[in-house]
Formats: sequence, C-alpha cells, structure tokens
Amino acid sequence: MRWTRRWTRRPHPRSAGAVTALALLGGALAAPAADAVAPYDATARTERLTDLVNPFIGTANEGNTYPGAAVPFGMVQLSPDTGHNTGYDHADTRIRGFSAVHLSGVGCRIGGDLPVLPTTGDITATDNARYAVPFRHTDEAAGPGYYRVGLGNGVRAELTASRRTGVQRYTFPATDRANVLLNAGQALHRNRASAVEILDDRTIRTSITGSGFCQATEPYTVHTLTRFDRPFTAYGTWQGATVTDGSTRAAATTGRSGAWVRFDTRGDRTVEATTALSYVDARGAARNLRAEGGRSFSRVRQAARAAWEDRLDDVRAHGGDRTLRRTFYSSLYRSFLAPNTGSDTDGRYRGWDGRVHRARGFTYYQNWSLWDTYRTQAQLLALLAPRESRDMALSVLRVGEEGGWLPKWGYGTVETNIMTGDPVTPFLTNAYQQGLLRGHEQRAYRALRRNADGVPPPGSPAVGREANAAYLERGYVPHLEGRPHTKPGDSDHDHGGSATLEYALADAALGEMARDLGHHADARRYAARARNYRSVFDPDTGFFRPRDGDGAFTGPADPARGSGFHEGTAWQYQWLVPQDLPGLIGLLGGPDATNARLDTFFAYDRLLADPARTAREVWVDGPYEYYNADKYNPQNEPDLIAPYTYLSTGKPWATTDVVHAALTLYTDTPTGMTGNDDLGTMSAWHVLSALGLYPIRPGSAVWGLSTPVFDRVDLTLDRRHHPRGGLTLRAPGTTSDRRYIQRVRTDGTDHPRTYLTSGELRGLRELAFTVGEAPSAWGTRPDAAMPALHTAADRP
Repeated sequence: MRWTRRWTRRPHPRSAGAVTALALLGGALAAPAADAVAPYDATARTERLTDLVNPFIGTANEGNTYPGAAVPFGMVQLSPDTGHNTGYDHADTRIRGFSAVHLSGVGCRIGGDLPVLPTTGDITATDNARYAVPFRHTDEAAGPGYYRVGLGNGVRAELTASRRTGVQRYTFPATDRANVLLNAGQALHRNRASAVEILDDRTIRTSITGSGFCQATEPYTVHTLTRFDRPFTAYGTWQGATVTDGSTRAAATTGRSGAWVRFDTRGDRTVEATTALSYVDARGAARNLRAEGGRSFSRVRQAARAAWEDRLDDVRAHGGDRTLRRTFYSSLYRSFLAPNTGSDTDGRYRGWDGRVHRARGFTYYQNWSLWDTYRTQAQLLALLAPRESRDMALSVLRVGEEGGWLPKWGYGTVETNIMTGDPVTPFLTNAYQQGLLRGHEQRAYRALRRNADGVPPPGSPAVGREANAAYLERGYVPHLEGRPHTKPGDSDHDHGGSATLEYALADAALGEMARDLGHHADARRYAARARNYRSVFDPDTGFFRPRDGDGAFTGPADPARGSGFHEGTAWQYQWLVPQDLPGLIGLLGGPDATNARLDTFFAYDRLLADPARTAREVWVDGPYEYYNADKYNPQNEPDLIAPYTYLSTGKPWATTDVVHAALTLYTDTPTGMTGNDDLGTMSAWHVLSALGLYPIRPGSAVWGLSTPVFDRVDLTLDRRHHPRGGLTLRAPGTTSDRRYIQRVRTDGTDHPRTYLTSGELRGLRELAFTVGEAPSAWGTRPDAAMPALHTAADRP
C-alpha cells in the first residue's frame, strides 16, 4: 500500500441475524443442531456465481479496484478512467477513456495505457481531462468480464476482454460524426514516449513507453494493435494540441499523441473494436490479435463469463444471505485478477534484461506486489489455482535468472523496489512447500540462497536485501532514516525495525527449505538468523524498536509513535514473528501477559460489546493512516496475521471474535473494501478468513483454524496437488450467537490442534467444525498451538 489521498469515512451498515456472526447485512437462517450436516443446497448448483460478483466494491475510499472487464490473470484489464490516479473513483462524474491496463487495488499510479473514448461532433481537444464525458452510476453496470455505461454524449459503451485483448462495443446516436479517440500519449503512469500509426481503414497501431510506480523506474513499453469491425470514414492524428486531419502518424517523446477515427452511424449505430496488447513488440500484438481477435463482442463476453464461472465454481458456498455471498464471491473474483499474463500467444515475453525470451511449457506472468501477496493471495492461489501458481513461481525464477536478481515489487518488465524486507523468499518457499516447484527445487533454492546471503551489484536496478551486509554482521538492519537512496524505490534502512523482522521471517522459511533439501549447514545458519527478531526487542519498553548504526535503540520509545516500521508501528509489527510464536510469547511475559496485550491491541472488551462499531470506529482510521496508532489496522498487510496470534496463547475463540468483526468491513458497496486491495491481498484475506483456514506462517505450510462463516463450502482442488480432488468445510449453524468452535474433526477424527499442515490438508476430504454459543476448551492446551519452526535442529 502507498499513500495517495485522504480517505473519507462512511458508515457501513450493520448486520442483523445473518449466517455469520458479524459479517453481514440481512436475513436470518434457522440454525441446525450443532452436529447436524448442512443440507446440500441444490439451488446453489444452478445459480450463476458470476451474478454474485460486484466489481464496484472497492471503487471508493481508496480501495482502488477497477470495475472493468478482465478474465482470470489476463494481460488486459479494460476499464474506465475517471481522473483518479489509479484509474476509477466512484465519486467522480466524468470518464476520460477506457484504457487497457489496470492493477487491482494498487496505491500508486500505474497502467492506464491507451485510453479510448467515443465522442460525437468535431475533434476540438487532445487532453483527455478536457474531452472527458459525464456519466451517471444509474446508467452503469458491471460483472465478471463485462462493463457497460451510458455516456452523457448519448453513446453507450460496453467492454469485455479475452486474455490478451480488450473488446469495445459503442452504440452511437444517429450521426455522421461518430468518433473514437485513441490516446497514446496519456496514461496513469509517467509517459515517456508514444507513437501512433493508422495502418489502413480499420487498423491502428501504437507504442507506449512509460515508467514509474510511486517513484521513477526504468522504462517499459506496451505495444497495441486495434482493429475495428468496419471501415472508418475519416481519420486523423494529434501531436500536442495540434490536430491534423488525414494524418496517419504521430509521435511524442513528451506530451500527447493520438489518433481519431470517424464512422457514419445514421444506419448502423454500433461500432466494435478489438485491441491486442504485447509487451514484446508490434509483431506480438499482431499475433495476439490474430489468435484471440476476430470474434464478435457477444461471443467474447460469453467466453469471459464462462471463464469466470468455471473459476468461481471451484468454491461452492452453501448458506448465508445474498449479501454475504456477494461480498465473498466478489473477493474471490478479485483474488484471481493478478498476477497477469506477460507472454504472448507464441510464448515470447520481454524479460527483465530487456531481451525477448520464450516460455516453453509454462505461461510467463508479471506484476509482482510481493510485499503484499506473500501473506495471503499466494497461499490462496496455491490452494485453488496450483497450475497457474506453478507458472507464477517459475516466472519469478525467470526474473531472477534473466534480470540478475529476484524481484521485490515488479511491474511489467521492470523492478520498482517499492516496499521493504525480503518478500520474494516467503513467496517462493510457499510455492515449494505447496509442492508447486517439483523438478525445480534446487534451482529455486540456489536463487533464494543468493538473495538471502548477498546484495545485487551496483549496476542492477534491484535493491534486494539492501541492508544484508549489516544484517549478517550485526543481526539487525540499521535504521538510517534519511540516508540517500542509491537506487529508485524504498530503502530497508528507512525502516530498520520492520526490515529486521521481515528478513528474519524469510530466513526461517528458507531454513526450512534448506533442511528439506539436505543443506543442513545452511539450515542451521538460517535458523540462527530467524531468531534475529530478538535483536530489535527492547526489554525496557517491551516492544520491538529499531537500532541505529551504532547499535543503540533509536527514535521515540512510545511504540505507537516510534519510527522504523514500514507502514505501521511497533504495536502492529510486534506480532510478525510467526516462525517463533512461543519465543515471542516468552519475550512478552508468557501467555497471560500476551493475551492482555492482544486484548488491548484489539480493544477486545469493546469488541465483544459491539464488534462492527469497534471495527469502524476504533480500528479503522484511513487507508493511509499507518502511523501513530496502538490498535489493530485491518486495512494493511503488517496486521493481517495478528488476529491469529490468539491461536497460540490458549485463547483461540478470540481469533474468531476478531476475524468476524474485521469481516464486517467487507460490504456489498463501493466502500466495502478495507484499504487498498493490493492485487488481491485484502480480498484473499477475506476469502481465507471466511473459510476458516488461514496461512498463519507465510513461506511455510501451516494453516490456522477459525470458525467459517458458511454452513458448508465445497472446494474443487487439483488432483495433482490434492489427491482427494476436493475438500468440504462444514460449520453447520454458525450465526452471530453461535460462532465458537466446540470441536474440529478431520475426516471424522477429532483434531485438537488450532492448525493444520499442508500435508494434512492435501489428504483431507472433510474438515468439520462444531460451533456453539460460548468458548470451549478446544485448542486451549499448550500442545494445541503451532510450535516454533526449528529448522536447524540437531539433525545430521
């Protein structure tokens, strides 16, 4: 997440009697007996799950989602831009164009390439802020793979998409001056150069070079080819503010360039156009257009909806009112929007070395918001989309091999170095632990070892573990705020406290992988480094604090005010030690002292009295209000794991209390997101927490258990990774008054622990929760909690 502009709080409606505790907005269901099997919901098999998806959720209050058309993991995201720096804002009233590239929930401007807008009359402006057209939400609709809006100029615009193409259908008034404007020189990113060429009376080619994501980066180029379904009657181009009728070419190194084409719609009022993308070259865009173009708008829309229906159908939730189901399936939908296809239909892609490569036997993906997604979305995709997840992991390895270093936050073909720590390690070790790197284990380990033990060379655009030299020598990242940055992006030295915690977490995950692969000396080294979180623990304050270059604790001692933690405070980061929760609990004074601190952190007494109000008025401030707080922040990544700490303190029921309260922040409205979605991270948190199955140790294979919000969920899983081919989660009768786990059974056998390993999960057919009205003894024994990850061990 990154800062853009101030959030305005809006009230969220409270639920009254929905199936889950706190989650939802409507109708009550009768509660079956505690051990009853929820009846199979035949109607759920006939409803279209795509009808339950609301793409407008998160388009207000800086959720920064987009409502436009895409297919799962598609290269193209064809969506309206209204003037917000990341694309669309529900509060805006004018559309500047429908552009081909968007990222769901990012906090800085990126994408927005080739905004296209239908107009009528003369061409009098070349700045899309000036020729923007008004619209109303009452004449706007969207669903998976489809978007429609009525524009104030009388044009109805419809959008759909395939994997590498976006398809537009414009229905104009009857006029001989129906125009389509293709703006190559304006985008959401920092435009470096653009060129447009009208090839014939149906076809337009562009080349767009941009840079930036929060800060300047190396440039990247997107090639497009747009083909109309009928000849245009007139055309022209513009460069800067100068419009030239009949011109076929325009280019700009700075400023605007674009093309306009005109149709006579007094007879046939509909114009369709298909735009193909390629990050390789113009030939790639042409091949993508030949492979995926040539179909009518209606056929592409049907195919997109079918692709989404197939994807969503792997998760069949039974029970719950329509609002609960809509928020859930909308989050599931957003979880599958990224990463994005980066290779063309012939397998070619532009590598991070600037050269053209070919993906053989896998699809190359791009756009890596790893600091965010390593915590939730990577694990959800490994569970529900293992084939794609395998290709994503292989793509990250290709980035390391071709670009010279593993990525941190990659956009398109370049590294942005946004965010800190070492997120690529838990991302790839998760893929390994989930069995996605079979045949590539040693290759992945070599890349991760190089990353964990070194730093990129000065000529590399990557920063990697920038502070590694000091960290390896001293056991902590020195906090040197204000130190000049040697490369664009964020610096680990600006956030020494949190960078130390994230390095240690990554070391633990890599140590486990090293042990499994027989690298025992490495395993011992990394296990020792995994305890480096202790080096930034200040016993005088009882909190983590950054150290300066001389080793002294630095910054304000107040854990709610101190510096050194990226997008958070010491209060929020104190729970980021999933590799050794027993050790952390010991540092904090034992289970009772830890529970007292957790209760303060979550305002637990107030939470029990009014969970929804506590979530909105105590926890939530604004999506970019990361600092100066001593309370849980459910809107940002550092706190996502915090509610599950109770699973290790003998108070597992409190995890359900906190999680279900946080779920009330997800509503079926434009304001129904908690902060930026960050390429599906927050949506994946919602999905996993609603299922009651959460990855409590990133980079490792452990899932924490809490009460699901549905009576029953049937998961269809890939048999190559889950021999059973499916998993049913049951929690019959879960309601706002009956949300506490009394008993957990795995295939009929009592399961007293508060967690499952991935190995156990793969072999399961059914995970059943018995719920009741009050906390029980389930999960309270010391041996029920997740043990520390001891990777060094005294093994040979």
